[in-house]
Amino acid sequence: MTLTSRLVTAALSGISHLLFRIDNKEMDRVPANGPLIIVSNHVHIPEIPTLYTQLYPRPVTGLVLADRWQSRWMRWVLEATGAIPLRRGEADIAALRKGLARLNEGYLVVIMPEGTRSGDGRLQPAQPGAVLLALRSGAPILPVVHYGSEDYKSNLSRLRRTDFHLAVGKPFRLDSNGLRVTSQVRQQMIDEIMYQMAAQLPEHYRGAYADLDAATDTYLNFAR
Repeated sequence: MTLTSRLVTAALSGISHLLFRIDNKEMDRVPANGPLIIVSNHVHIPEIPTLYTQLYPRPVTGLVLADRWQSRWMRWVLEATGAIPLRRGEADIAALRKGLARLNEGYLVVIMPEGTRSGDGRLQPAQPGAVLLALRSGAPILPVVHYGSEDYKSNLSRLRRTDFHLAVGKPFRLDSNGLRVTSQVRQQMIDEIMYQMAAQLPEHYRGAYADLDAATDTYLNFAR
Protein backbone atom coordinates (compact mmCIF):
# COMPACT_ATOMS: atom_id res chain seq x y z
CA MET A 1 0.00 0.00 0.00
CA THR A 2 1.36 3.42 -0.97
CA LEU A 3 1.74 6.35 1.41
CA THR A 4 -1.19 8.08 -0.29
CA SER A 5 -3.36 4.99 0.18
CA ARG A 6 -2.44 4.81 3.87
CA LEU A 7 -3.28 8.47 4.40
CA VAL A 8 -6.59 8.13 2.56
CA THR A 9 -7.47 5.01 4.56
CA ALA A 10 -6.68 6.77 7.84
CA ALA A 11 -8.82 9.76 6.81
CA LEU A 12 -11.72 7.52 5.78
CA SER A 13 -11.51 5.66 9.08
CA GLY A 14 -11.64 8.95 10.97
CA ILE A 15 -14.69 10.12 9.02
CA SER A 16 -16.45 6.77 9.54
CA HIS A 17 -15.95 6.93 13.30
CA LEU A 18 -17.10 10.54 13.32
CA LEU A 19 -20.39 9.55 11.65
CA PHE A 20 -20.99 6.15 13.23
CA ARG A 21 -20.71 4.12 16.40
CA ILE A 22 -19.45 0.98 14.69
CA ASP A 23 -20.47 -2.38 16.09
CA ASN A 24 -17.79 -4.58 14.53
CA LYS A 25 -17.61 -7.47 16.98
CA GLU A 26 -18.43 -10.01 14.23
CA MET A 27 -15.69 -8.82 11.88
CA ASP A 28 -13.20 -11.26 13.37
CA ARG A 29 -15.14 -13.92 11.42
CA VAL A 30 -13.67 -12.56 8.18
CA PRO A 31 -10.80 -14.91 7.15
CA ALA A 32 -7.34 -13.47 7.73
CA ASN A 33 -5.97 -14.52 4.35
CA GLY A 34 -6.90 -15.89 0.94
CA PRO A 35 -9.11 -14.55 -1.86
CA LEU A 36 -12.68 -13.75 -0.88
CA ILE A 37 -15.74 -12.15 -2.44
CA ILE A 38 -17.57 -9.99 0.10
CA VAL A 39 -21.26 -9.41 -0.70
CA SER A 40 -22.88 -6.52 1.12
CA ASN A 41 -26.05 -4.45 1.07
CA HIS A 42 -26.14 -0.93 -0.35
CA VAL A 43 -27.91 1.69 1.77
CA HIS A 44 -25.88 4.91 1.42
CA ILE A 45 -22.47 6.22 0.35
CA PRO A 46 -20.68 6.40 3.77
CA GLU A 47 -21.08 2.63 4.20
CA ILE A 48 -18.44 2.14 1.48
CA PRO A 49 -15.48 3.74 3.30
CA THR A 50 -16.75 2.30 6.59
CA LEU A 51 -16.73 -1.26 5.26
CA TYR A 52 -13.41 -0.68 3.49
CA THR A 53 -11.67 0.50 6.65
CA GLN A 54 -13.22 -2.26 8.78
CA LEU A 55 -11.70 -4.85 6.41
CA TYR A 56 -8.28 -3.17 6.56
CA PRO A 57 -5.43 -4.23 6.79
CA ARG A 58 -6.48 -7.05 4.48
CA PRO A 59 -5.87 -6.04 0.84
CA VAL A 60 -9.33 -5.00 -0.29
CA THR A 61 -10.93 -3.56 -3.39
CA GLY A 62 -14.46 -3.23 -4.65
CA LEU A 63 -16.57 -2.88 -7.76
CA VAL A 64 -17.91 0.68 -7.75
CA LEU A 65 -20.21 2.25 -10.35
CA ALA A 66 -18.14 4.14 -12.92
CA ASP A 67 -20.41 7.18 -12.44
CA ARG A 68 -18.59 7.86 -9.18
CA TRP A 69 -15.42 8.72 -11.13
CA GLN A 70 -17.12 11.85 -12.53
CA SER A 71 -16.40 13.68 -9.28
CA ARG A 72 -12.74 14.74 -9.12
CA TRP A 73 -12.60 14.24 -5.36
CA MET A 74 -14.30 10.84 -5.53
CA ARG A 75 -12.03 9.77 -8.38
CA TRP A 76 -8.97 10.58 -6.29
CA VAL A 77 -10.27 8.59 -3.30
CA LEU A 78 -11.38 5.62 -5.42
CA GLU A 79 -8.09 5.42 -7.26
CA ALA A 80 -6.12 5.76 -4.02
CA THR A 81 -8.04 2.82 -2.55
CA GLY A 82 -7.77 0.69 -5.71
CA ALA A 83 -11.49 0.55 -6.50
CA ILE A 84 -12.60 -1.02 -9.80
CA PRO A 85 -15.00 0.99 -11.99
CA LEU A 86 -18.09 -0.92 -13.07
CA ARG A 87 -20.28 0.28 -15.95
CA ARG A 88 -23.96 0.33 -15.07
CA GLY A 89 -26.45 -1.95 -16.81
CA GLU A 90 -24.07 -4.08 -18.85
CA ALA A 91 -21.74 -7.03 -18.63
CA ASP A 92 -18.49 -5.20 -17.92
CA ILE A 93 -15.76 -7.61 -19.00
CA ALA A 94 -12.95 -5.21 -18.08
CA ALA A 95 -14.24 -4.95 -14.51
CA LEU A 96 -14.62 -8.73 -14.34
CA ARG A 97 -11.02 -9.25 -15.44
CA LYS A 98 -9.73 -6.76 -12.88
CA GLY A 99 -11.77 -8.44 -10.17
CA LEU A 100 -10.40 -11.85 -11.14
CA ALA A 101 -6.84 -10.48 -11.12
CA ARG A 102 -7.29 -9.07 -7.62
CA LEU A 103 -8.74 -12.34 -6.34
CA ASN A 104 -5.74 -14.17 -7.81
CA GLU A 105 -3.55 -11.82 -5.77
CA GLY A 106 -5.40 -12.76 -2.57
CA TYR A 107 -7.57 -9.66 -2.30
CA LEU A 108 -10.99 -9.24 -0.77
CA VAL A 109 -13.33 -8.02 -3.50
CA VAL A 110 -16.47 -6.25 -2.27
CA ILE A 111 -19.65 -6.41 -4.37
CA MET A 112 -23.03 -4.86 -3.63
CA PRO A 113 -25.42 -6.95 -5.73
CA GLU A 114 -28.36 -4.54 -5.38
CA GLY A 115 -26.46 -2.05 -7.54
CA THR A 116 -28.30 1.03 -6.26
CA ARG A 117 -28.78 2.48 -2.80
CA SER A 118 -31.95 1.56 -0.94
CA GLY A 119 -31.91 4.56 1.37
CA ASP A 120 -34.17 2.83 3.90
CA GLY A 121 -31.94 -0.20 4.49
CA ARG A 122 -34.37 -2.78 3.08
CA LEU A 123 -32.90 -5.25 0.61
CA GLN A 124 -33.82 -4.70 -3.02
CA PRO A 125 -33.92 -7.27 -5.85
CA ALA A 126 -30.35 -8.01 -6.89
CA GLN A 127 -28.57 -8.09 -10.23
CA PRO A 128 -26.70 -11.34 -11.03
CA GLY A 129 -23.31 -9.78 -11.88
CA ALA A 130 -21.60 -11.23 -8.80
CA VAL A 131 -22.41 -14.74 -10.00
CA LEU A 132 -20.05 -14.55 -12.97
CA LEU A 133 -17.12 -13.39 -10.84
CA ALA A 134 -17.77 -16.13 -8.29
CA LEU A 135 -18.03 -18.89 -10.90
CA ARG A 136 -15.01 -17.73 -12.89
CA SER A 137 -12.79 -17.35 -9.84
CA GLY A 138 -14.02 -20.22 -7.66
CA ALA A 139 -13.42 -17.90 -4.71
CA PRO A 140 -15.54 -18.27 -1.57
CA ILE A 141 -18.30 -15.75 -0.89
CA LEU A 142 -18.91 -14.17 2.50
CA PRO A 143 -22.00 -12.10 3.40
CA VAL A 144 -21.03 -8.98 5.37
CA VAL A 145 -24.08 -6.78 5.90
CA HIS A 146 -24.89 -3.74 7.99
CA TYR A 147 -28.00 -2.17 9.45
CA GLY A 148 -29.25 0.66 11.63
CA SER A 149 -27.56 3.60 9.92
CA GLU A 150 -30.20 4.65 7.39
CA ASP A 151 -31.01 7.82 9.39
CA TYR A 152 -27.43 9.03 9.67
CA LYS A 153 -28.17 12.34 7.89
CA SER A 154 -30.82 13.43 10.38
CA ASN A 155 -28.58 12.40 13.27
CA LEU A 156 -25.66 14.28 11.73
CA SER A 157 -27.78 17.44 11.53
CA ARG A 158 -28.20 17.13 15.31
CA LEU A 159 -24.49 16.39 15.78
CA ARG A 160 -25.19 12.82 16.82
CA ARG A 161 -23.44 9.69 15.72
CA THR A 162 -25.47 6.78 14.33
CA ASP A 163 -25.26 3.10 15.23
CA PHE A 164 -23.73 1.03 12.42
CA HIS A 165 -24.09 -2.69 13.08
CA LEU A 166 -22.06 -5.17 11.04
CA ALA A 167 -23.12 -8.82 10.73
CA VAL A 168 -21.11 -11.62 9.10
CA GLY A 169 -22.56 -14.83 7.68
CA LYS A 170 -21.05 -18.17 6.72
CA PRO A 171 -18.68 -18.52 3.75
CA PHE A 172 -19.73 -20.61 0.77
CA ARG A 173 -18.89 -21.21 -2.88
CA LEU A 174 -21.19 -21.28 -5.88
CA ASP A 175 -21.48 -24.68 -7.56
CA SER A 176 -23.48 -25.12 -10.76
CA ASN A 177 -23.69 -28.87 -10.09
CA GLY A 178 -22.67 -29.51 -13.68
CA LEU A 179 -25.66 -27.64 -15.10
CA ARG A 180 -25.47 -25.05 -17.85
CA VAL A 181 -25.65 -21.64 -16.24
CA THR A 182 -28.63 -20.09 -17.97
CA SER A 183 -30.10 -16.70 -17.08
CA GLN A 184 -32.64 -18.53 -14.91
CA VAL A 185 -29.88 -20.38 -13.06
CA ARG A 186 -27.92 -17.14 -12.58
CA GLN A 187 -30.98 -15.49 -11.10
CA GLN A 188 -31.55 -18.36 -8.69
CA MET A 189 -27.87 -18.20 -7.68
CA ILE A 190 -28.00 -14.49 -6.89
CA ASP A 191 -31.29 -14.93 -5.03
CA GLU A 192 -29.70 -17.68 -2.91
CA ILE A 193 -26.80 -15.31 -2.15
CA MET A 194 -29.23 -12.55 -1.20
CA TYR A 195 -31.17 -14.82 1.13
CA GLN A 196 -27.89 -15.58 2.92
CA MET A 197 -27.45 -11.84 3.36
CA ALA A 198 -31.06 -11.42 4.50
CA ALA A 199 -30.61 -14.10 7.15
CA GLN A 200 -27.99 -11.90 8.87
CA LEU A 201 -30.32 -8.89 9.04
CA PRO A 202 -33.15 -8.09 11.44
CA GLU A 203 -36.52 -8.88 9.84
CA HIS A 204 -37.33 -5.22 9.18
CA TYR A 205 -34.40 -4.92 6.76
CA ARG A 206 -34.91 -8.05 4.66
CA GLY A 207 -37.08 -6.33 2.09
CA ALA A 208 -37.47 -8.34 -1.13
CA TYR A 209 -35.92 -11.35 0.64
CA ALA A 210 -38.10 -11.24 3.76
CA ASP A 211 -39.57 -14.73 3.29
CA LEU A 212 -36.66 -16.87 4.50
CA ASP A 213 -38.85 -19.96 4.14
CA ALA A 214 -38.64 -19.42 0.37
CA ALA A 215 -34.82 -19.53 0.42
CA THR A 216 -33.01 -22.37 -1.35
CA ASP A 217 -29.35 -23.42 -1.32
CA THR A 218 -29.25 -25.55 -4.47
CA TYR A 219 -26.09 -23.87 -5.76
CA LEU A 220 -24.38 -23.05 -2.47
CA ASN A 221 -21.50 -25.14 -1.20
CA PHE A 222 -20.82 -24.19 2.41
CA ALA A 223 -17.34 -24.40 3.91
CA ARG A 224 -16.92 -27.25 6.38
